[in-house]
Amino acid sequence: MMFALALFGVGLATVGQWASEISRRDREAALLRTGRQVIEAIRSYYRSSPGTVHRLPIDWSDLLEDRRFVGTVRHLRAVPPDPFTRERDWVVIRDVTGAMVGFHSASNAAPMAQVPVSVAGLTLAPAARYSDWRFTYDPVDDTPVPAILSSAPK
Repeated sequence: MMFALALFGVGLATVGQWASEISRRDREAALLRTGRQVIEAIRSYYRSSPGTVHRLPIDWSDLLEDRRFVGTVRHLRAVPPDPFTRERDWVVIRDVTGAMVGFHSASNAAPMAQVPVSVAGLTLAPAARYSDWRFTYDPVDDTPVPAILSSAPK
């Protein structure tokens, strides 16, 4: 009876660890999807600037409601929550003019992927924590699919 109980406990621990790993992989995939969506929104905002001078957004609100036009344009429907902190506590990355060029997670958890990861054209260098993955848009290197993620800040 004791042996069966011990075996059952080991089985439950294994299932718990497996479920935790699946959940973490799903959250990591959600972070990558969010990164791509926000980069596309920043690109859309920049490319659709009226006139000849293109401009980057100042903050999330510019992506949610672009009031530079007669009708409101939405490059992003809502600020998504960080899959790891479950809050909308993204750290905004700004250029020298103060414009928003990207963001990164506030999570200090270590990524499961410890090798360079390519997902839908995005390349992430190995990082010690999720907050090292910088999702940034560079208008100078404007490629059809953004490939501007790295573990080093720009």
